[in-house]
Amino acid sequence: MSRVTRYISKQIALSLLAVTVGLAALIWLTQSLRFIELVLDRGLSFAVFLELTGLLLPSFFAVILPITTFVVTLFTYVRLSSDRELVVMRAAGLSDWRLARPALLVATLATAIGLVLQTWLVPISHAAFREWQYEIRNQMAAILVQEGVFSSVSADLTVYARDRERDGTLRGILIHDMREPGAPVTILAERGVILPSNNGPRVILLNGQRQQMERAVPPNSPPGTAPQPRLSVLAFGENSVDLARSSRTEDARNRDSRERFVGELLNPNPEEGLLERDVRKFRAEGHGRLASPFTALSFAMVGLAAALASAFRRHGGGLTAMGAVGAVVGLLALGLAVGNLAARDNRFIPLIWLHAIGPGLAAAWVLSGAPGWPRRAPPMPAPRAAPGAVLPRGAAAE
Repeated sequence: MSRVTRYISKQIALSLLAVTVGLAALIWLTQSLRFIELVLDRGLSFAVFLELTGLLLPSFFAVILPITTFVVTLFTYVRLSSDRELVVMRAAGLSDWRLARPALLVATLATAIGLVLQTWLVPISHAAFREWQYEIRNQMAAILVQEGVFSSVSADLTVYARDRERDGTLRGILIHDMREPGAPVTILAERGVILPSNNGPRVILLNGQRQQMERAVPPNSPPGTAPQPRLSVLAFGENSVDLARSSRTEDARNRDSRERFVGELLNPNPEEGLLERDVRKFRAEGHGRLASPFTALSFAMVGLAAALASAFRRHGGGLTAMGAVGAVVGLLALGLAVGNLAARDNRFIPLIWLHAIGPGLAAAWVLSGAPGWPRRAPPMPAPRAAPGAVLPRGAAAE
């Protein structure tokens, strides 16, 4: 590796590390605000909070690494051009491809890191994140119930307790359970206590009333009568309600696409009984996982083409840089559209690879001097007249 390559590579690598970590920390900070309530109001330890939110970081790095690679590459070479360093390097005989070598080395490393993230670390971290969510929502549901507050244990289960004594006994309990579609249940009880069980916490209720709205055909109705809403009321001395949303087996069966490895996405297990719509979505995401790391190399090539193929400007290449940024923003938006299109119809999956590799190939063509592109011939200078010669009529002497 030459001294010039080491010099530029060091600048790009250090800038890439700083910008990627800084942007990931900013995104982590904004996303972690959703979980800060678990520490401030629900009694979870700060270590659990850090571990839970830290599992989101691999996903953040996988998304922002191609973007930061482009930004760092573009502005490093624009700065080198503004400082006249590229002019000196070109005067020493270095070609554009030789000058682009440091950025290509760093971009290749970023692509390799992106492949490791997308194919291995992201599904592992997301599966662990879902496991923590299960533990908090089900096994730790007891600490989510606060006195005098309507606590949403899940999206379809709300618990209210007027008082909570030192021994954990709850008084003045109201539970609104909508986990059974079309048959919401409201339970009122004088007191109760939350006890652990194999499938999560269970609340034992004493001296209460259970009200359920259900649809049923009224008795003695003629055939063909439509079901009518009916309120059934049951008084009880003791009852129990599971606060857990689902069993661990059911939760593991319904794994989403982000916690599956690429092989599982490309070849789903037929025994899972997935819908055809989900199979198409999984296959598109599998190809997206494999193709997205190569956008780091393609975006770096776009930055190199903008910074090296443009002519030198005394006041910098601000317009060229803005044009390259606009192009990459358009490519990011196009990538979202292509991914949604391929998820609906797998025949468009090749567009995912074209979006990932195509910009890099086009930038390489530009960086090579755009061979085959028609160019305007430069104007020919007028012939010089010899001293004392008589010029033809209409000709201008220099």
